[in-house]
Amino acid sequence: MQHPRTPDGRYFVVRGRLWRCTNPHLSEVERQLFVDELMAARREVKRAREAADDVALKSARQSVDKAKRALGERGPTWWDDDTDFNRCMIRNTPYANWWLERSNELC
Repeated sequence: MQHPRTPDGRYFVVRGRLWRCTNPHLSEVERQLFVDELMAARREVKRAREAADDVALKSARQSVDKAKRALGERGPTWWDDDTDFNRCMIRNTPYANWWLERSNELC
């Protein structure tokens, strides 16, 4: 299922919350490399949780963060201004009217 994206392509929306999209300026090769790293790090998080290994869990979470930053989903924005509404409820952002209009169109 494809989640709706904001008109500027910066975010996708899940249950009324904005989540930052992957940097579209990455090459497909770069993007896939970072996605592979992210998935491997998430598997490590799962293993560390199952083993109740706090040290491994901390390291795995750092690897997840590193991959998400490389993808542009965290850290400095990949767009020109530094305004970031990542994880904000859409109703509390400048995208609120767009979301409301979009929702009305779907009715």
